[in-house]
Amino acid sequence: FCLFLLCTLSFICTLVLLNIPQRTFGIDYDRNCFVKDGHPFRYISGSIHYSRVPRYYWKDRLLKMKMAGLDAIQTYVPWNYHEPQMGVYDFSGDRDLEYFLQLANEIGLLVILRAGPYICAEWDMGGLPAWLLEKESIVLRSSDSDYLAAVEKWMGVLLPKMKHHLYQNGGPIIMVQVENEYGSYFACDYDYLRSLLKIFRQHLGDEVVLFTTDGASQFHLKCGALQGLYATVDFAPGGNVTAAFLAQRSSEPTGPLVNSEFYTGWLDHWGHRHVVVPSQTIAKTLNEILERGANVNLYMFIGGTNFGYWNGANMPYMSQPTSYDYDAPLSEAGDLTEKYFALREVIGMYNKLPEGLIPPTTSKFAYGRVRLQKVGTVVEVLDRLSPSGPVKSTYPLTFVQVKQYFGFVLYRTKLPKNCTEPTQLSSPLNGVHDRAYVSVDGVQQGVLERGKSLMINITGNAGANLDILVENMGRVNFGRYNNDFKGLVSNLTLDQDILVDWEIYPLNIDGAVNHFIHGYPGHPKRSGGNPQSYEAPAFYTGTLSIPGGIPDLPQDTYVKFPDWTKGQIWINGFNLGRYWPARGPQLTLFVPSNILVSSVPNNITVLELEHSPCSTLLCEIEFVDEPIINVFTLFCFSKPKQVVFLFCCLQPPPQIVALHLAEI
Repeated sequence: FCLFLLCTLSFICTLVLLNIPQRTFGIDYDRNCFVKDGHPFRYISGSIHYSRVPRYYWKDRLLKMKMAGLDAIQTYVPWNYHEPQMGVYDFSGDRDLEYFLQLANEIGLLVILRAGPYICAEWDMGGLPAWLLEKESIVLRSSDSDYLAAVEKWMGVLLPKMKHHLYQNGGPIIMVQVENEYGSYFACDYDYLRSLLKIFRQHLGDEVVLFTTDGASQFHLKCGALQGLYATVDFAPGGNVTAAFLAQRSSEPTGPLVNSEFYTGWLDHWGHRHVVVPSQTIAKTLNEILERGANVNLYMFIGGTNFGYWNGANMPYMSQPTSYDYDAPLSEAGDLTEKYFALREVIGMYNKLPEGLIPPTTSKFAYGRVRLQKVGTVVEVLDRLSPSGPVKSTYPLTFVQVKQYFGFVLYRTKLPKNCTEPTQLSSPLNGVHDRAYVSVDGVQQGVLERGKSLMINITGNAGANLDILVENMGRVNFGRYNNDFKGLVSNLTLDQDILVDWEIYPLNIDGAVNHFIHGYPGHPKRSGGNPQSYEAPAFYTGTLSIPGGIPDLPQDTYVKFPDWTKGQIWINGFNLGRYWPARGPQLTLFVPSNILVSSVPNNITVLELEHSPCSTLLCEIEFVDEPIINVFTLFCFSKPKQVVFLFCCLQPPPQIVALHLAEI
């Protein structure tokens, strides 16, 4: 110990003798600014979510952000991304947060870390892990003892890793956000915020700046702000900047002005227009913010992609698409846009722009059409999808009750009577979360959908298998309904009679995809071209060969689904995400080059849930070099009396864009 103390004192003395300043970052309340290394400092930051960008492209995106004149980046830490099962932690590969922080530091970008535990972010369940719901009565984002115990354990894993990357320790992290927009949550539990403050200080120390973010109104700040956490606000372009910062001043009479989420675009939902916010509107308000000497974070600077099942949803239930392009300055694929250069010009009025070339937009390649063939329906390959067999229960169980947190679960029971005439199958309590594909002995009957289609007519004989394939379309990420249980969360009825005696099959499709890649042993029964057979949810496979003789391949591409309806796609076992061209606005999915290989054919697996073109048209998907994420559909007018549906179809004015849909 004495030797360690002597070495430490010697190091400090060396710094003093060499006149090397200690790295510090804090708040000067007298001068209303941040102070970095003893000097007043104002940051201009941009949001990037490492969980939405492949590790392969982190450096490219960070360099483009640096060349835009940004001082810093802001990123969320999704708890469920790193602890998918209780006590099982993953910080490898695309989840290597520490490597991401090191890259930012090497490039010269400071980091504003939004550590949660709740993040919103249009991410599944706002970043909270679904296994928390195994205790059904748990009150999320509160001082509920079970919830706080889980938070304390998680933060005991995350925050010690982050301490090494704090600015005063030689890393890039200058500020850490505690929770997120808590003033918009119903609980208003100050004991919860105090508990978080204690946990963060315990692990990170007293020097780091801890902060909160809330909507720019006293209403939101009332429950979101807490003494000991610096209160910042968020607001959209086109609004009253003075009024927004006056709201912050109601909680922080002195100190730096901060907009932690200045929206460069907005989120999308399936079935509604892709939202576009004009560059000139954003540039004008950004200039107003910077003129005041305020700090700002552009949310998003690059949106990225909801790969796999990571998208969130809003209420009334509307799930978000795979693309999280956000109409940001850098596109989903990291492309330089007109908005990038418009905002860079404004930033250049206040920050010295770095010298050198901006990394170019990555090349895209149209690989063309790929023929697929049917492997089998979900029911035909059920033994591979659910090797442990069903869980039996008198009444339906939710996803978390069978420890299936994402994807699909097949519910099966027997028809208790003959239904020779169409008989009403219904979910009277709106208990299908979120979309169910109904069949009787393999014959497709129709679709039940949360909040939209609560009843269909079915036919079949007594004793026939009634199969309900339920898809989790993404958990609610904002508002009081984060405790979003999935599956059949209440009973189904057949002509008013409650259906009982269920077999419940959790489906490990991601694990089974490798079986499809290498050929399914046993050759499942083929359907012989009957068009009706293709209505059942089914798997299709094919291969994409990268052309030879062309330099720099493979390159990024986009996959398009001509005449397909809705489903999921995997390439080389990587879950690319959901497609739903029948509803839009997104018609193509981004395929980053790092998941493709040129040495051998690339394996493709498609799960089509409703209807493929394979019985009557070409059974093909197509790889193209341009994204299509903004096709307008008429779906949102199907319920014109619900104002929120009409609202989302219209182009919202910039000042309205910032409103959370859950609050409308």
